[in-house]
Parts: sequence; C-alpha cells; structure tokens
Amino acid sequence: QVQLVESGGGLMQAGASLRLSCVSSRRFFRDYIMAWFRQAPGKEREFVAFIRNSGTPYYADAVKGRFTVSTDPAKNTWYLQMNTLSPEDTAVYSCAAGFPRQNASPDSYMVPSNYDYWGQGTQVTVSS
Repeated sequence: QVQLVESGGGLMQAGASLRLSCVSSRRFFRDYIMAWFRQAPGKEREFVAFIRNSGTPYYADAVKGRFTVSTDPAKNTWYLQMNTLSPEDTAVYSCAAGFPRQNASPDSYMVPSNYDYWGQGTQVTVSS
C-alpha cells in the first residue's frame, strides 16, 4: 500500500508564495508520473502540473509561469512551488502518482483517472 502525504498548505495573501510537498511511502520507479491537482469549492478537480522523474514538466495554462513542479527522488518527495498566488488559486491541492501508460500522450496525464495513488489533500486559501 502506497501512501502519499501532502504538506505546506495555508492561508496566504494575494501575491505571496507557497511550497507544497508530497512524500511517498515508497520509492517510485524512475519513470513514474508525479502530479498535482486541485479542487475548488463547487468545482471539479482540475489538473495543475505533472512531471516524470528528471523529465519535462507540464502545467495547466492557469498556472504556467507561476508554479513549478520538481522532484527529490532521494527523499521520495515532489514539490509544487507556487508564486504570485491569487484568490483564484484557492483550492484543496492533492498530489497523485501513477504508472506511465504505453504510448500515452502528455494530455492523458492531465486526467485524474489515470493516476493510481492520491494524497489526502492540503488546503490553500488565498485572500485578496
């Protein structure tokens, strides 16, 4: 059983920065997909970012240029650095991990159902 645990959420003012962490209970294989999703009240879960170990990161348009996803394989951890936060970023942020699908396009990893493991989520609230 793999467990993912997020940390780093909080209440921030617009324009601030915050870094979320996701620690895995198991070391992932080199090509594992590690991602961040978020869900705002009354909205569906939406893709934020994903990365394959040492690979190219992908971002949702809404966060491109402000958020950065990175990994630390030695710590079984990946991060989401969030800069220039706005109230529209308010949501529960969840990390996810999954095995890569053969011949899958990057778009497929922006879909929550393609992930095998999920964290419990951490609340990020941005006030104006």
